[in-house]
Parts: sequence; C-alpha cells; structure tokens
Amino acid sequence: MRRSISRTFFALVVAASAAWACGGTSNNPFNPTPPAPETLTFDGTLTPNGAQTFSFPANYSGTVTATLTSFGPDSPLTVGLSLGTWSGSACTLVVTNDSATQGTVVTATSSSAGSLCVRVYDVGTLTEALPFIVTVVHP
Repeated sequence: MRRSISRTFFALVVAASAAWACGGTSNNPFNPTPPAPETLTFDGTLTPNGAQTFSFPANYSGTVTATLTSFGPDSPLTVGLSLGTWSGSACTLVVTNDSATQGTVVTATSSSAGSLCVRVYDVGTLTEALPFIVTVVHP
C-alpha cells in the first residue's frame, strides 16, 4: 500500500513539473484555441432590384462582421446588407440592415462552426448598376 501511494505521489510531481516546464499550458483537443479571425473580400455589381450572395465557412464560433467597404463611386444611396446561414443553396438571413450605406457594419455572433453568408441587395433605391465591395471578418 505504501509503495502505491509513493508511486502516485511521484507521478503527480512529475506531471506538475512537466506542466510547469511547459508554461503550465496544455493542448486540449476538446477545446482548441481558435486561430486569428479571417478576412474575406467579396465584390460585384448590384443592379436595380438585384442581390448578390456570397457564402463562406466559419470554422469556429465567434463574432462575424460584414462591412460595406465600397459602394459605387461614393454613392449616398442605401442598400441592404445582411449576414446569415448558408444551407448550400440559400442564405437564411439572420441579421439585416435595410439602410446600409458605404461604411456600414453588420455584426452577428456564430454559436458554432458552419457555413455562413453575406448578402447585398437593392431596397428600391438603385436606378443603375453600381459596383460594391464587402469585407467579412469571421472566426
């Protein structure tokens, strides 16, 4: 019995020393540290009564932002900007802003990894096709 306790104590001392030598951290495969957020840029041309949808994978849960970085040649017109979930064929909108102008940011929180989407759409203000750029930052 005494030998068993000594071995257990010795094993604990070795484990604690190893953890201390490694900075006290461990690589937990069940709760990995997510990498830095990824930035994606999507561009296109928005037509009157039109929409553009872009899908992207989010490998971790966390904050997702979409910014209407550029719209037309500095157009003051409003459009729709949304974030949602991608089913493989459709974007289910979750967070929407129907009065987005250049510089508008839409923010959402993804509770798990999965396929997400961003959508830019006309809300009835366009009379001509205008180019746009949307920047998405996601986990």
